[in-house]
Amino acid sequence: MADNTVNNPETTQDRTQTSEHAVLLTEPEKKQKRWRPALIWLVPFVALLIAISLAAKAVLDKGPSIDVSFRTAEGLIAGKTTVRYKQVDIGLVRQINLSDDRSHIIAKIDLRKDASNFAAKDSRFWVVRPRVGTGGISGIDTLLSGAYIEVDGGKATETQNTFTGLEIPPVVHSDMPGKVFFLKAQDLGSLDIGVPIYYRKINVGQITAYKLASDGKSVDLQTFIQAPYDQFVTTNTRFWQASGVDVSLNASGFNLDTQSLASIVAGGIAFDHPDNAAGSIAPNQSAFNLSNSRKEAMKAPDGKAAPIIMYFDSSLRGLSIGAPIDFMGIEIGNVKAINVVFDRSYTQLRMRVDANIYPSRLAHGKEIDPQGEIFKNFIANGWRAQIRTGNLLTGQNYIAFDRFPKAKAARLKIAADGATEVPTTATELSGLQAQVSQIADKVSKFPLDEIGQDVRKTLNNMNKTIESTDKLVKQLDGKVAPNLQATLDDVRKTMQSSESILSSDAPMQQDIRQALQQLTRAAASLQLMADYIEQHPESLIRGKKAEAKK
Repeated sequence: MADNTVNNPETTQDRTQTSEHAVLLTEPEKKQKRWRPALIWLVPFVALLIAISLAAKAVLDKGPSIDVSFRTAEGLIAGKTTVRYKQVDIGLVRQINLSDDRSHIIAKIDLRKDASNFAAKDSRFWVVRPRVGTGGISGIDTLLSGAYIEVDGGKATETQNTFTGLEIPPVVHSDMPGKVFFLKAQDLGSLDIGVPIYYRKINVGQITAYKLASDGKSVDLQTFIQAPYDQFVTTNTRFWQASGVDVSLNASGFNLDTQSLASIVAGGIAFDHPDNAAGSIAPNQSAFNLSNSRKEAMKAPDGKAAPIIMYFDSSLRGLSIGAPIDFMGIEIGNVKAINVVFDRSYTQLRMRVDANIYPSRLAHGKEIDPQGEIFKNFIANGWRAQIRTGNLLTGQNYIAFDRFPKAKAARLKIAADGATEVPTTATELSGLQAQVSQIADKVSKFPLDEIGQDVRKTLNNMNKTIESTDKLVKQLDGKVAPNLQATLDDVRKTMQSSESILSSDAPMQQDIRQALQQLTRAAASLQLMADYIEQHPESLIRGKKAEAKK
């Protein structure tokens, strides 16, 4: 079938109108282009989210804010200096202000929320810087990282927001086990905070603080003994200064004592208890006295002192305050004062020595009680006080109580102040000087000039004798010696002849041997005859009887 629309003009016109109408209908329905955000705007949006999260975290993690005052802000930087506990950051210094009176600075610190318990009332803060002290060198790491604030967390339940920082780091932290003990010393000496404390030469603690006593007459020391060594501190424990080298050179001799090399440089304290002195464990914060030496600390309690007075007529050079008073080798007291006493006319003087003796230092103390009957009997029997040399190297002297049978009679006197006057005797050196003086007088009277002249004459005579002897020896060599040599030759020949005669095989020796044998037989016959006559004396008259024949 043929396509009728190809050549139909009406159909072609209708198609044209239809296409135009379709175009007019589709143009109004055309869609517009939509706006889309650029990716660059995503960056500030993410940053905003991070900032919000950080702010929220800071608010949620923020702990308490505290103010800590220090003398200076040396090494502290706001916004950079951290607060640490055992090298863990627990806070940050946000601001540093000067106080109203400009005497110190105030560091405002923000603690972390999990570190809020470090705001306890007994917490301690200090700045860690490089320091050189008796305990060594500390804070070296801050040379590179910078200073920071260290905290020692307290244990109190009460909190506060204002603290006073420590200028010196504490020696002992609150979490260290041990006990605190207080010592009372006459003066501080070479001791300082951080100085070690020794027990049997082992470092067991330190000095943590010191202050002057309220009356100003002593120094109070606060010490800390670490556990488990604190159990060795008992109620009978004695403390003494072991600072440096303890050298004593006195009338008792030379003594050297030290604890360790560290104590030689920085000093220290040592403690121990006397032998056979049992005691219970000392409680925390017990108080003790600090002695100057081990000898002083370990000696038994002296008890009541008895004052005595002694007068000497000789110089007391070498006798010093504190010199011992010796009783048969036992130190029973010490010299307290040395003075000079003039008579009323000031023409004569005597040396006065005041001392204290302790009767309790002997097993039977009543024997040396100055006002007791036994001591009075001692004096009546010649016991006297005498100055003696205790050390030849230093020339130091001491006072000895000893018996002198030839001492002048004396008796005890009681002074107005109640002290007992003990009689004395001259020193051994004075007696020696007197003997030397006597010897010198005798030597001065000796006729040394006359003896010298006699010796000179004797020496001249000896010279003459020696010259004569030399001449005689020369004559002997020239005249007597040749004749003496000839005589010796004759003697030698005679000796050779005697040797030939006395030899065992010489004829003379054989003849002598035979003669001796005959004499022996004759002696035997005489012995037989004597025995027969003794048995038959009548044979001297009648003769020998004939023997009967068998």
